Amino acid sequence: MKKISLTLLAFCAALGVSAQAKKDPKCANVNVTQYEPEVIFKRIITTPQIKSQEVKMVIVKFAPGEVSGAHRHPIPTIAYVLQGNISSTFNGKTHIYKQGEAFWEDPNGLHAESKNMSKTEEAKLLVYFIGPKELPFITAAK
Repeated sequence: MKKISLTLLAFCAALGVSAQAKKDPKCANVNVTQYEPEVIFKRIITTPQIKSQEVKMVIVKFAPGEVSGAHRHPIPTIAYVLQGNISSTFNGKTHIYKQGEAFWEDPNGLHAESKNMSKTEEAKLLVYFIGPKELPFITAAK
């Protein structure tokens, strides 16, 4: 899994775009944790095989003990745990991911919750989204 994350990071670096932290207006009304997701990279892909797709890298932070709200990602999602341990319930299955591990979420699956397992330390994810540029990377659960 680390190889996937490193490959994607290298791919993004190869695009030659500087990272800029900002909010994504398409996701403005979705609050999953007490911190707003921080988009650190965004670029429209012009490669003919995947034209008109957008790649985003987002930092998601969890306060100590914080549990996220239910949500969905309408586009493919790859997450990498930068810090801490995260319990994630996706499509009815719960798994604990530790620092240095990566995981995949299929589009539109129900992400019932994510929980920072520590009561004293923040947890952080680096999340990659790749999909049509007009879609938000997160939506409220329905």
